Amino acid sequence: MNFKGFLFDLDGTLVDSLPAVNRCWTQWGERHALSAEVVLDYIHGKPAIDSLRHFMRGESEAAIQAEFHWLEQREARDTQGIREIAGARALLTQLNEQNIPWAIVTSGSVPVAHARHRAAELPLPAVFITANDIRRGKPDPEPYLLGAERLGLHPSECVVVEDAPAGIAAGLAAGSAVIAIDPAADTPGLNQVLFNLPDLSTLKITQNDTGAFSLSLRA
Repeated sequence: MNFKGFLFDLDGTLVDSLPAVNRCWTQWGERHALSAEVVLDYIHGKPAIDSLRHFMRGESEAAIQAEFHWLEQREARDTQGIREIAGARALLTQLNEQNIPWAIVTSGSVPVAHARHRAAELPLPAVFITANDIRRGKPDPEPYLLGAERLGLHPSECVVVEDAPAGIAAGLAAGSAVIAIDPAADTPGLNQVLFNLPDLSTLKITQNDTGAFSLSLRA
């Protein structure tokens, strides 16, 4: 299959931020007498505000927004240990050299997403979709539909690269090919993904004369 562009999730796909995510959300759970297991089992791949509304169901929007602000400040400051996923920087550099369009499509807010992107020292995308740009977060396909639109591509021309169940579901629902990065074994839809990889180091791009590309794996 030939494609024209990439839509990358950020956390767990380009950036290993799991320790920081877990630290911040565990601290938030402690404030609300929620165990880390319960909180961390739910939040990955979803916009923070959606997760807060889930756990704070019945509370006022003002209270939810106050907790969002508290959490956002901590997540934007806590970049300790954040690094690139293996192969991410090299892959993005190659895309830029070959003029292949790519975007970051994350559930994180602007301060959090940009702080983690900088901490991992990754190239800057031309299109950077965050939770601030969307109304419906993953697993809804809206984020990836918007990412494809801003690249000037049809979703079927794009490869979505994701790690979380919500993101994989969003990519598939958008009609894009999906590459799963180190997903949980019980993630729904894994039988529909193009590749299931531990990281990005083995992904090989072969570009043709029209600028479209095909994907394979290095030995």
